[in-house]
Amino acid sequence: MTSNTILCAARRTFIAGAAALLVSAVAVPSFVTPTFAADGPASVADLAQGLLGAVVNISTSQTVKGTEGPGAVPMPQLPEGSPFQDFFDDFFKNRGGDKDNGSQKVQSLGSGFVIDAEQGIVVTNNHVIADADDIEVNFSDGVTLKATLVGTDTKTDVAVLKVDPKGHKLTAVKFGDSTKMRVGDWVMAIGNPFGLGGTVTVGIVSARNRDINSGPYDDFIQTDAAINRGNSGGPLFNSAGEVIGINTAIISPSGGSIGIGFSIPSQLASGVVDQLRQFGETRRGWLGVRIQPVTDDIAESLGMATAKGALVAGVIKGGPVDNGTIQAGDVVIKFDGKDIHEMRDLPRVVAESPVGKAVDVLIVRKGVEQTVKVTLGRLEDGEKLASGEEGGNTDQDKSDKAPAVSTASVLGMTVGELNDETRKKFSIAADVSGVVITDVTKDSAAAERGIQPGEVITEIAQESVATPKDVMDRIGALKEQGRKNALLMLASKTGELRFVTIRMD
Repeated sequence: MTSNTILCAARRTFIAGAAALLVSAVAVPSFVTPTFAADGPASVADLAQGLLGAVVNISTSQTVKGTEGPGAVPMPQLPEGSPFQDFFDDFFKNRGGDKDNGSQKVQSLGSGFVIDAEQGIVVTNNHVIADADDIEVNFSDGVTLKATLVGTDTKTDVAVLKVDPKGHKLTAVKFGDSTKMRVGDWVMAIGNPFGLGGTVTVGIVSARNRDINSGPYDDFIQTDAAINRGNSGGPLFNSAGEVIGINTAIISPSGGSIGIGFSIPSQLASGVVDQLRQFGETRRGWLGVRIQPVTDDIAESLGMATAKGALVAGVIKGGPVDNGTIQAGDVVIKFDGKDIHEMRDLPRVVAESPVGKAVDVLIVRKGVEQTVKVTLGRLEDGEKLASGEEGGNTDQDKSDKAPAVSTASVLGMTVGELNDETRKKFSIAADVSGVVITDVTKDSAAAERGIQPGEVITEIAQESVATPKDVMDRIGALKEQGRKNALLMLASKTGELRFVTIRMD
């Protein structure tokens, strides 16, 4: 994105002052479906009145030192004996903080909503309360309560807070089903844009399943209901007064709304909120595979009629499917009854599944569909396991007098035997096997695919290769079959796998 910027819809400032709402709290929201004219709802007044009491302003403060805070200005260097020295000392060193270290209070403003009135549970965005020293929740009747953090999830940008509701009757809203929302459906946002609490805006669902590269589970609802800085963490309601999204980001060249806002769908957020309330952390399902997209070339190489699903590029050692249930080269097209249309669908669907659940997975293996059953592990444990798997043992007992390797040239690559000499030359780990690529011709088909010398061909068209002759034979066989592309499984020097297709014409 060049001129436009994706912004978290939160407002951060050095000046306190979230506006208190001038609306009386309502004990139970009165959900009244608005009447609709031909060009939209005639009014959403009744609906908004019943929901305003459940939407809150989130105010946080954080102490930062010197110029560490956002927007901080460095102390100017003045000539010795300058008459302005005292003035600048007062302004920069003593402003809003400790005179000794120049620390100052930074305040952040955002939005949130109550989902449990009895327990005092409030939902907001993680980025609204991140690194905060103090968190306050401001209600529509002017009451302000201190909040404690229950849990956060950085992957989905969700946070759960708790306030003590004693002596203060709260109003709560509930999550609705975001999967039922269609493009064109009317929605309403309530929040605290630019500190102006209790602001209601109306629009439609502009698009669904948006990926804005903010996290691994991006599946945003896009809306043209005005969302600005300070709306972060606030609710997006359907016409029944149910929360179907958490407003979190906007695209804007100026910092203000241009009618492109994004909300975390309730289908994703509600499960995260439940886990944070129960455990104080997330406990996501984990399959234990590395995946990549299925391109048209890869689909053709695998004998698939259409490009769909997630291609398994590797299996993590010690993971749930390290028993051969799922193998590198398999394409996952359905998981626990849910279709996997593209690669990014799989991590989200798996993460939403309970740890320890046994699920059916429909895969394509060597052109044939088959169903396998796997039991999911826990993602948080898997991330530790995967990080410990990086690297490899490259310390080998080698001889400088290794025999000359036999080589072959194919598809713009020079390939050779993987022996002690080539392992030493390219620092290839001992557990990597196959045929090493020793050179790549400039402007060749292999170069176009980003193939580098030192990578190792482990499979061609899902059949393993061990010698340069194997490579030549497999390419020749594919050409005889009329294939236009060759599917190669390549290993890096540390053993990490990826698939590429190379044109054979």
